[in-house]
Amino acid sequence: MSDVARAPVPQRAPRTIVDPAELAQALTEARAAGERIGFVPTMGALHEGHLRLVDALRAPPPSTGLSPATLLVASVFVNPTQFGPNEDLARYPRDLEGDRQKLGSRGVHIVFAPTPELMYPQGEATRVRVSQLTDHLCGPFRPGHFEGVTTVVAKFFGMIGPCLASFGRKDYQQLAVLRRMVKDLHFPVEMLGVPTCREADGLAMSSRNAYLSATDRARAVGIPRAISQALRAHAGGERRAGTLRAELARNVAAAMDSVDYAEVADPDTLQPFEGDAAVPDRALFVVAARIGGTRLIDNAVSSEDSPATSAVP
Repeated sequence: MSDVARAPVPQRAPRTIVDPAELAQALTEARAAGERIGFVPTMGALHEGHLRLVDALRAPPPSTGLSPATLLVASVFVNPTQFGPNEDLARYPRDLEGDRQKLGSRGVHIVFAPTPELMYPQGEATRVRVSQLTDHLCGPFRPGHFEGVTTVVAKFFGMIGPCLASFGRKDYQQLAVLRRMVKDLHFPVEMLGVPTCREADGLAMSSRNAYLSATDRARAVGIPRAISQALRAHAGGERRAGTLRAELARNVAAAMDSVDYAEVADPDTLQPFEGDAAVPDRALFVVAARIGGTRLIDNAVSSEDSPATSAVP
């Protein structure tokens, strides 16, 4: 589970805003009144992992040196440009009213729920692309996905202005790509990565877990278990990239219908270690695999995520 502290928050019904101009105006006024803006972008179908991102805005870990946000904003927008033609845009779970209630219970002040037409006005022709970090892992398997993510998040940051923004480390590549975008484009945004929130059996929380049958749900825990086993091998002294990768891939494949990738990579460049290269103390163990039509991702970084916390044995 995430180590983000939970603090009591007042129950409130958040203000719902649809129009980007109204959002920008509301935040300009809030900032003038001395508020520090915190922002969580989501596609809705919220679970505890999303809500931990809200908690992190209110109480960033002291090690980050970040000051808490005082006015919290969460977007709920199923972004069409990050879905491929054969992906699950049409069936992606949607429950705006339920999401509003959950966000209100965690003290969110504003829920931004724009329509696709407002986010992508007629004639729009702009995309934001980050190279290199998208060349590996999910990039080849989801053409255009990261371009959709960076474009919509850039739009959000443009509307919101200076803020503290939190993102989950479960989407490790996404977080790395967005950090690069923020740095390269000089957005006035402080980025906060939040540890993956897990179920009791170690499965990473995900909106797509709702697609899984009870039988498939039991199989899905094979992903964090495989990562945990690879971390243990690494901690035990195995440093050959090929050996670690093969063990990770074999254990994931035993539980999944198909595997997009099971890699050991540099956590900063996201470049997979080749052949039997020596894997350093800090390395990214990362998986994307499928049960039926449901794609699941997970990861852990050695020296940062211990085997005991990355999955229940």
